[in-house]
Amino acid sequence: MKKIILSSLIVLTLGLAACGNSGTKNTDATSGTETSTSEVTKKEVTITDGNGEITVPYQPKKVVIFDNSALDTINVLGLKDVVIGAPTSNLPSFLTDFETVESAGGIKEPDLEKINAMQPDLIIISGRQRDFLPDLEKIAPTIFFEVDSTDTWNSIQHNALAIGQIFGKEAEVEVALGDLELQIAETKEKAEASGEKALVVLMNEGELSAYGKGSRFSIVHDTFGFKQSDENIEASTHGQNVSYEYILKQNPDIIFVVDRTKAVGGDQSETSLADNDLVKDTNAGKNGKVIVLNSEVWYLAGSGLESLKIMLEDVNQAFK
Repeated sequence: MKKIILSSLIVLTLGLAACGNSGTKNTDATSGTETSTSEVTKKEVTITDGNGEITVPYQPKKVVIFDNSALDTINVLGLKDVVIGAPTSNLPSFLTDFETVESAGGIKEPDLEKINAMQPDLIIISGRQRDFLPDLEKIAPTIFFEVDSTDTWNSIQHNALAIGQIFGKEAEVEVALGDLELQIAETKEKAEASGEKALVVLMNEGELSAYGKGSRFSIVHDTFGFKQSDENIEASTHGQNVSYEYILKQNPDIIFVVDRTKAVGGDQSETSLADNDLVKDTNAGKNGKVIVLNSEVWYLAGSGLESLKIMLEDVNQAFK
């Protein structure tokens, strides 16, 4: 009788132990670390990019990236080693960590043959490579990230969180975005309190374009809170062509300058807006508020976790 009772107790104990181990935790026999079963078995993740929903590999190990903002965010998240290819000849200086990565072609013309040979698990592109999307999709799942210029900050957050979702780094992205949101709120409060009107101008070898809400650099107004000096600027990716006379007529209190020539190379003989006599006669010229932005960041990136910090530092020069 005692043997029967003892046997029953052993069976019951083993049964309880088995139940206790049937949850969502597995222990690595070599390291002793516990791993969620859902993380072990997760193979894919579905996100939304510029074209809609797309299913891609979860935590891909080999990624080719043409979108500098995505490259920026991945770098901040400590995921540099997953990047096997990028347009290395067009990297902003703050992304020099990727200079040793294999070149995947030019920023506007991916090298399809080379990318195919790399056998990536995932490809990430921006608008500059959009025409190549069908060809890239034949090589690997391809994400197209864009920033909605009519809803800049929400769009930027969405893209960053999508990257976090792909690599299992959602919590880290949320913390970084929370810090940025605080900095943005402080900047916006200062901009609105100042009452000063700003004009964003892109220079390209002497040619001038102005940008307002709904356009490429709308973040200055719709996110950072600077009032426009001209509320009627045409909303356009390439901006509204303007003259020095136009700038004088608008008489902005602040002029933010994006120098495309410095970002991509070219004739830099006419790249000093502040030295123009008509610009000198504006409020911005008289008060030393013709502010040259970090053109590499604003023109070649502009929506990654690190680049946003640089952009905030740039516009905050207006308050010094």
